[in-house]
Amino acid sequence: MKTRMKQIGITALLIVLFSGITNVFAQNDEKYFTISGVVKDKSSRKKLEYVNISVPGSNVSSITNEEGSFVLKIKDSIQAKEIEFSRIGYFSTRIPVAGIDLSDQTFYLTSNDKQLKEVVIESWESPVDLVKEALRRIAQNYSNKPNLLTGFYRETVQKGKKFINISEAVINIYKSPYSETGAYDRVQIFKGRNLVTTKVSDTLAVKLLGGPNLSIYADIVKNPEILFDEESLYNFNFKTENAEFLDNRQQYVVSFTPAVTMPYPLCYGTLYIDKETLAFTRAQFFMDMRDRNKATEAILRKKPAGLRFKPDEVSFVVSYKQRDGKSYLNYIRNGVKFKCDWQRKLFATNYTVLSEMVVTESKEDLVSNIPRKESFNRNESLSDKVMSFYDDNFWGAYNIIEPTESLESAVDKLKKEYR
Repeated sequence: MKTRMKQIGITALLIVLFSGITNVFAQNDEKYFTISGVVKDKSSRKKLEYVNISVPGSNVSSITNEEGSFVLKIKDSIQAKEIEFSRIGYFSTRIPVAGIDLSDQTFYLTSNDKQLKEVVIESWESPVDLVKEALRRIAQNYSNKPNLLTGFYRETVQKGKKFINISEAVINIYKSPYSETGAYDRVQIFKGRNLVTTKVSDTLAVKLLGGPNLSIYADIVKNPEILFDEESLYNFNFKTENAEFLDNRQQYVVSFTPAVTMPYPLCYGTLYIDKETLAFTRAQFFMDMRDRNKATEAILRKKPAGLRFKPDEVSFVVSYKQRDGKSYLNYIRNGVKFKCDWQRKLFATNYTVLSEMVVTESKEDLVSNIPRKESFNRNESLSDKVMSFYDDNFWGAYNIIEPTESLESAVDKLKKEYR
């Protein structure tokens, strides 16, 4: 990303694998019921990833994994009557719930056939003017109060196709009003667990862009300079794409690509902007990798001497959820693919680091900031903040992103290694 990102709290993701496990037990005792299953396209029966599942009228939500699976834990105190499923390009669907567990169900979403083949951006001379106006409306479209969010964070590290590190945490996130900068936004690890391999051959000490502070620096609405602010819009080419629907609301879709060469890597991707409010609802973007040296400088913080680091892909997905006329941060996904090899070695090894954060609850009444001494430091890794352990019941009533089958398989293999 831009050099300026160094000033807004980039957290180092330290891929350091330790050789022991310490078991820690923690549990939330509040009563709740659980809805779980898979979400599919009604017509094709294809499993749908990144479907948002929420309780209408509340701030409780989760998201489907890459296999369309989800688990949503709903506290009895909410007195939920239904849950809602929403995804770009589909009609939102609500399903009644009765306050009892409902497991291994299949839910279907209907593709929205109202998509327009051609979109006329009424009253906007060009897509860049639309994006400029959306930037100007950030203060009115997003919360003007401090928010304290509860989120689930997971990061995984793969060496080739093998998982070598899986870390999870329940985090607290303080967000100052969107009319202010993110200088005072902070993240706190509340609970966490780590699964690690003990094989020395799998260890790799590298500091990268990433970590639980993902929920601060990758918030493109709070930190628009990550992509572009109003002054730097003309460094990009913008193009109007076919309209989409989210939460039964029409979205302008605008793609963007770099138009100039800068000392730092720019990005290309797609923006989704609510037609009625002009709020940013979703962004998918990639770092321009045409100059690998610039990309390396942007994401690599530290590496051992003699190790050659070659980035292949850096990607982001950031989404927001509208509630009571305001939009709130909902989900962030960051993927980094790279190769590493030691000098004088013939072959390089492929690594993939994937970080995901979903906001599962939030409040904005009587909110105070997280004390600095309790916040996650940009120079720490997740392993600095969580103990290494595994317990199936650890998360209790906290919502998580359901693990994929491959992740569950990796967990089983790692557990066997510890016996």
